[in-house]
Amino acid sequence: MADVLLTHSYFLRFDKKELRAMMPYPPLGTLYAASVLRQNGVSIALHDTMLTAAEDEILQTIEAHRPRVVVIYDDQFNYLTKMCLERMRIAAFRMSEIAKARGCTVVVFSSDATDHLQKYFDHGADFVLCGEAEITLSELVDALLGRSYQPIDQIQGLAYGSGRETKRTSPRMIVTELDRFPFPAWDLIDRAAYANAWKRHGMFSLNLVTTRGCPFHCNWCAKPIYGQVYHSRTPEHVVEEILFVRKLLSPNHIWFADDIFGLKPGWLSGFADAIERRDARIPFKCLSRVDLLLKEDNVRNLRRAGCESVWVGAESGSQKILDSMEKGTTVEQIHEATALLHHHGIRVGFFLQFGYPGENRADIEQTLEMVRACRPENVGISVSYPLPGTKFYERVRGELQAKTNWMESADLDLMFQGEFRPEFYRVLHKVTHKKLRIWQAQNALKEILRGSRAPRSGEALRLVKSLYHAATLPPLQRRLEAASRQSDRRPAP
Repeated sequence: MADVLLTHSYFLRFDKKELRAMMPYPPLGTLYAASVLRQNGVSIALHDTMLTAAEDEILQTIEAHRPRVVVIYDDQFNYLTKMCLERMRIAAFRMSEIAKARGCTVVVFSSDATDHLQKYFDHGADFVLCGEAEITLSELVDALLGRSYQPIDQIQGLAYGSGRETKRTSPRMIVTELDRFPFPAWDLIDRAAYANAWKRHGMFSLNLVTTRGCPFHCNWCAKPIYGQVYHSRTPEHVVEEILFVRKLLSPNHIWFADDIFGLKPGWLSGFADAIERRDARIPFKCLSRVDLLLKEDNVRNLRRAGCESVWVGAESGSQKILDSMEKGTTVEQIHEATALLHHHGIRVGFFLQFGYPGENRADIEQTLEMVRACRPENVGISVSYPLPGTKFYERVRGELQAKTNWMESADLDLMFQGEFRPEFYRVLHKVTHKKLRIWQAQNALKEILRGSRAPRSGEALRLVKSLYHAATLPPLQRRLEAASRQSDRRPAP
């Protein structure tokens, strides 16, 4: 029995690209909400949909625990959740309807629900949490369970339906001292299921966060939860959690899922010091900005702390496009930061974004040249995706077609009137990946033949695969050229 059942709407099975990759992470935001409720004395249970097969499976969990409240609390620390995918919205609707039919009060928290309140109310939700939600949820649950007499309309950060009318309470101030939050409820996850999913990669990775928010102004990036702010946990608090999860769950790798890791001046140095002092070193990957990586001794401190891989939002090799995005970085900084990371033995991943308004073939070629010259170990490719609440969304709003959300993360549909049709960008995605693998193989072969290094583990297989990429690239390039001649100048709806 539990008073509150928490779940979330991201199903790995419904996202084919991520299912193939098989690198699942527990719903961190959901686990934070669970720990805050438990700290407040509420009995809780978790239905983790990440590795389940269908929405209807929640019915069995509801029948087992008989909760009075079901909370669909999405993980806002996961970029896949932030994308507001249509298939996950459908899943949230279905689980909400199932819970409502069993007599449960239904509470929802997600960026998508905040943007589309009435849609969620129409599918069974009683309340939607808006903004940073742990404290709002705790106060709401207290009211629903009769543990407090606080009127619903006085709980900050809440939306609810009254007939066909939607009501919203005053916004809740965000928490600035993040160490006050208890560690996520790590004991609720199925450790064996996650570890088994990671076996093919020869490791078991878990996700942690050290911050909330982002202070930068990239005009395509939505910030519906925290707004234009940035707050950090102390390095000591983060290291304490590393030691806790290492003892409880035995991961051998960490993904720090922060939007920007170690932005606060001096934080990375303090973190590396605390790691060494507590003997808490564990390999990790994180996300950063190229301009940040060039400051202080940030890269050296990352390496000292155990960092093995950094992903950066390179976005484009065209300065014109970076400026249009209000990215605040330069192509030169991308080259410099990549070289510095490689110098310290840290692998590099580039997030690339094609299709931004004004991008032409010359800009795309500059991006490809940047990838060739910088030689990142990996690239993640997307096309510009208009999310409500962003300047970019307002810019293209009049050009949006009927489809306003991707169905899954590999959709890559340009949903506004762009320079080229969606087929062009889908082929460009494949071409870019193949070219990267060919360039990597060419560079590796040159280094080996020059005698500057010996072949590395698995490199022979990668070199063989590069021959396949080289053989299959020409027909893809012909498809790309054909698609480039098909303009996307469609009449606006």
